[in-house]
Amino acid sequence: MEPISPLEQALHAARALILADLIAGDVAEADVVSLVEDSVAQRRWWVEQWPDGARYVAGLVAQDVQDALLERYGRWPLCPVCGHGDPHALDVEPELGPDPHWVCSKAGVKVAPVGALGEATGGEPLS
Repeated sequence: MEPISPLEQALHAARALILADLIAGDVAEADVVSLVEDSVAQRRWWVEQWPDGARYVAGLVAQDVQDALLERYGRWPLCPVCGHGDPHALDVEPELGPDPHWVCSKAGVKVAPVGALGEATGGEPLS
């Protein structure tokens, strides 16, 4: 058995992190999981072209899925920090960098690392 390449490790890790956040938000339906798979497939090509980008892939997949969900279903994940005003989605920061976090831009706070939304909300759904 051959070892898993760093590229595949990064892609599998990104998939797992985003799936964990979708599960925490109670939105991990089959069609939504397909959006994750589509993003991972597209990012595989991207990282093959730029191997140094492997450490950025989790944040990029999170943004891809967030954008796809916005087009089909609406904002995700909704901010659990702001209890007033219009509901708004969290952002992924940095947009292109390692160690991506879900951030409430309105309140200016880090809510959770990508993959840890469930921990930030005590396991409560975010959607």
